[in-house]
Amino acid sequence: MQQSDNQSDAINVVLWQYAKNGSDEERWMRSLSSNERERAATYRFERDRTSFIAGRYLLRQVLSAHTETQPDEVVLLADAYGMLTVEGRDTLQFSLSNADGLVAVAVTSECERVGIDCERPDAEIEAAALESYCSPDERRWLDQVPAGERPRAAVALWTLKESHLKALGVGLRQDPRSVAFSWQDGIPIQSGEPNRQWHHRLIESGSRHVVALAVRSQSGAPGIRVLTFQDDSMPSE
Repeated sequence: MQQSDNQSDAINVVLWQYAKNGSDEERWMRSLSSNERERAATYRFERDRTSFIAGRYLLRQVLSAHTETQPDEVVLLADAYGMLTVEGRDTLQFSLSNADGLVAVAVTSECERVGIDCERPDAEIEAAALESYCSPDERRWLDQVPAGERPRAAVALWTLKESHLKALGVGLRQDPRSVAFSWQDGIPIQSGEPNRQWHHRLIESGSRHVVALAVRSQSGAPGIRVLTFQDDSMPSE
């Protein structure tokens, strides 16, 4: 597990590799709101339905621990763009991401903004898509990456960008090329003239998934604690 050196924990990142056979869905559903259960029923494919249910189940478990509220009593409010907040908890910032077989939640009450994204490393990104989300410098960097490592590097760029846009609360309504990345000592940093209040990390997932975290904090780089969720128990390191 990862924890920043010499800093108190400011952010918890909770990862869960959930079972995809659907056998536990009925139990997970009991923590969801009626609106969430109705939304789950609209998914055409079982894989997508399970992913949504698992995501909301984990989110409610994590928020329950932070608010000292039962999971099914956590009131989630969505704005016009679908960004979620907890009713009455304005300082609690969180972000949720689902990828096939993995759910990731980041939560903090000490940072201004947080966004998380996870993707399968074998997600296919066509050349046209690279053009639509990569800056010229990023495309040149990808061209220099060994061919065998290039697909994962492309996915890493995508997750970094999406985590940042999610933290802003705009998602893909904003051009992904508006934020670009380079690497310094293995750590992703914004290219150009970055805002030093923003911090970005690639998180070790314990699986082959690529997980990226974006945080805005005025008090320097936040401490990050990565937890693995064990179903029907508290998250553990």
